[in-house]
Amino acid sequence: MADDELEAIRRQRMAELQAKQGVRTKHEETDMRNSILAQVLDQSARARLSNLALVKPEKANAVENYLIQMARFGKLGGKISEAGLIEILEKVSQQTEKKTTVKFNRRKVMDSDDEDDY
Repeated sequence: MADDELEAIRRQRMAELQAKQGVRTKHEETDMRNSILAQVLDQSARARLSNLALVKPEKANAVENYLIQMARFGKLGGKISEAGLIEILEKVSQQTEKKTTVKFNRRKVMDSDDEDDY
């Protein structure tokens, strides 16, 4: 009986440690992302990106991923200004733009429903 209780306590403790490790890695990942973005963007561009994150978090995340990828491959020459960030935002918007179509279903003149109304 004591072995079963001890094993249950061990499993519970292991689950707690794994949960703490998961939280720690998420914090480390966000810290790494923020440090890369701080190196890549100037102050006004970071402000614009943070404002965008408040309104459209998925678009801001896509732009952040794009910037981090560009920085890792060394395709960025220096810090990106606000104007450069606007250009990147326009590119991302064009790529993710949704096409909407409207279809009209018009009733025919001699519809069978018209006979029931009289």
